[in-house]
Parts: sequence; C-alpha cells; structure tokens
Amino acid sequence: MWFRRDLRVDDHPALAAAAARGEVVALWVADPALLGAPHHRAPMRLRFLRACLEAVDAALADRGIGLVVRAGDPADVVPAVAREAGADVVMVTADVTPYSRRRDAAVADALGAGGIELEAVGGPWRVEPHDLAGSKGEGYLVFTPFWKAWDQVPVDARIPPPAALAGPALASEGLGMLPDGDPPLAAGPDAARARLEQFIRSGAVDRYGDARDMLADDGTSHLSADLRMGVISPSQVGRAIGAETRLKATRVPFWRQLAWRDFYAHHMARHPEVADGALKPAYRVMEWDDDPALLAAWREGRTGFPLCDAGMRQMRATGWMHNRARMVAASVLVKDLLVDWRHGEAEFMRRLVDGDPANNNGGWQWTAGTGTDAAPYFRVFNPVLQAKRFDPTGAYVRRWIPELENVPDRFIHEPWRMDDATQEEARCMIGRDYPAPVVDHAIRRHEAIARYKDADARHAARLEAAA
Repeated sequence: MWFRRDLRVDDHPALAAAAARGEVVALWVADPALLGAPHHRAPMRLRFLRACLEAVDAALADRGIGLVVRAGDPADVVPAVAREAGADVVMVTADVTPYSRRRDAAVADALGAGGIELEAVGGPWRVEPHDLAGSKGEGYLVFTPFWKAWDQVPVDARIPPPAALAGPALASEGLGMLPDGDPPLAAGPDAARARLEQFIRSGAVDRYGDARDMLADDGTSHLSADLRMGVISPSQVGRAIGAETRLKATRVPFWRQLAWRDFYAHHMARHPEVADGALKPAYRVMEWDDDPALLAAWREGRTGFPLCDAGMRQMRATGWMHNRARMVAASVLVKDLLVDWRHGEAEFMRRLVDGDPANNNGGWQWTAGTGTDAAPYFRVFNPVLQAKRFDPTGAYVRRWIPELENVPDRFIHEPWRMDDATQEEARCMIGRDYPAPVVDHAIRRHEAIARYKDADARHAARLEAAA
C-alpha cells in the first residue's frame, strides 16, 4: 500500500482492498521531484505532513505494521520495495495533477516489467474526477450543473479500519528528510475529527452560509489542510453533517464548498494544461507588467491595501489565509499590480499548509478570469469596499497589521486618508510606519480591463486570420 494524499487508516478504500488481499507493507516515498520543487518547499506544510505521517505510522503500528519510508524516484523506489515484499500488486489512491499522472504511469511501467500491478482505488475526493461526465460525456466546465450532479451521488458508507495488519518488516529510512518541529496546527485523524466535531457542535456549520466571509469571525471549518493530506475523507465529513440522509438547508453552503474542491479536481483531470497556464486561449499571451518591486510588496504584505496585506501576513505567519482574503489578495496582485497570476499561484503553494494544486490553480484562474466558470475579467474586487463589508470593525486587519492597531475605525481600511495629526495620534505615519497604496486602484482597474479587452481582440484577430 503506497500512501500519498491519504494519510489515515479509517474510511480508506485502497487500504481496505490491500488488507483483503493478505499481507500488507505500508510505504511512503519522499519524492525529490515534489519535496525539492520550489513551489512545494512550504516549511509549514512539510511540518504538518511530517506530523500526519507520524500519526498514520502510529495507527498502523497499533494494527501490527509500521510505515516504511524510502526516499528517491518513485519509479525506482516503489518497484524495489514491492520486490522486497514479494508483492503482486501495489495499491494507491488516484491523483489528477499532470506530475502525478506522469509519475504513476512511470511507476506502473516499472512495476509491470516485473509482473506487478499498480491498482488505484478511490481518491482524495468525494466523487472521482471522471465519474461525472455530463450529458455529452465531456465533463463540466460550469460549476452549477456539476454541483447538481455531484449532490445526487450518495455519500459512501463508512469503510472501517482494518482491525489488524500483517506483513514483512522492511527497513525504513525515517522522516529525517522532513523538517521537524511543531506543526502549524494539530495533525492527524484525531485532530481532524476534533475540528470537525467542534465545527458541528458549535453551530458554525449551520451559520456557515452567513458567516464564512466574515474575516474576524471563526466561521470556517479549518479542515482544508486535513482534506489536502487525506487524514479525513470528504465522505467522513459528509456523514458527520448528515449528508447521507436529508441534509439540513443550513448545511448546504458548506457541503457545496466540498463540491468546489471536487470540481477543480474534475477540471484538472480533463484539462491538465491548466497546470501551466490559462484555460482560455485569449489569456495565454496576456501583457503583464510583472514588476518585481510590486510583487515583493504583495508577498510581504506591504501594498498599502490593509485587507490584502493582512491576508498575506496571516499566510506567512500561520500557513493559512481566510478564503475571502485569498480572493482579495489575488485580485490585487492580478488586477491592481498587473502581475501574472501564476506568480501568485506559486506563492500560495509555497506558503499554504492546505496548498492543493488543483484547488489553488482553480481559485487563481477564477479570480484572474482565465479559467473554468471564472469571474468575468471586468469583475475587479475593490480592496477597500471588500474590507468594509467583510471586516467592518477592522478586527482582522488590526490582528495582522499591528502598525494599524491605533488607527480609528473610520480610517482602518483607508489609513492614507488620515491627516497628519490623526496619523501622529495613531502612531502610524503613512509612508514610514505603513505604506501608502503602491498603485491607484481606480486607474489600475481601468488598465486591467483594457488589457483583457486587448487580449480578446488579438485572439479574435488570430482566429480570423487562421480561418
């Protein structure tokens, strides 16, 4: 059993299938192509990963085996371990990223040369990416019909963890290649279940539709990292909130968010080219400024737009950012700073504990207007109006930008509007203690829209010339 994004023993279809066959060796491969890639070297995510691996190792040990850890190219490591174990099949859960598919094809070829099969059972989603084909068999490009079909799929029954496991004892290299230290949040299935139970018991799941966008409130589940590592399954979440029967209307907004997660995996499985650039051809040759100074200001949370800066600082400090702040920060980068959205996509993957290639890509292309069912390009978030609506008292901004702690409420989202006397009283001089906005939002909004229109026109001209 080759573990990847499925670090649990409960509700695990592939592990159950492996156990039903007989002896099991549990393997995790430290893949240098992933751990060494700049956009995957997220220290907080790697610490969380290590803690999740330690938790699944303990759960396996309770059942009679431990986790075998080996480092190297999976196309070399997996067949070698399979031969050591005398295995005739290697069980996995599927994945959809272009790299994952290339990796698994190479592993399958290497195993096949020795008469060993690679068998995928299940995946990190509630509904497998290719299970919903749409009326024409081409999949879905729009979320609403996908959601309607997804919601009709029954929630899977629970698969109990194996009571006991047995298999040959193989040498393990340990987890020394991953950073040690406290993870950014409690890790492992027990911690994930505790977060889920608290989300339900507190009533937050029933207030989710109204509270999820309020930045200073703790209105979200905080399960994104658990789902990303597979320490809890979407079906476990569904059963816990009652989705296997008649779901309460107040819980549909949260359930719908899990469908968005599956939607982006569904889309990447059918359109792997989105991992490299815009889905919409017109925007593959966009004119971006890519100003290094502006990109650095955005990364460091010093654009002068408080909500954007608070979100970026929250991410740098904790490895997590509120989803509303993610959307605003993305819009500022793309449509205010005129920086290619792929720089932002990579930065989020470097920082977020819950960094998921399909979900992250889908979110960035949605904001940039370049992807499937995306916001239209002329939808440009106003960072000040967004802040006033979703952080009306400025509590979120003050939490992450201490320079603004004493700024009066009426200026908290527009501190540059304070006169000198107010700045002195607030102990926040604009340009010294906190920056003025690095660009004029109104001017850049018009410039961004003009560039998208130009890209559309140039694409139409190319199509006409080719006709």
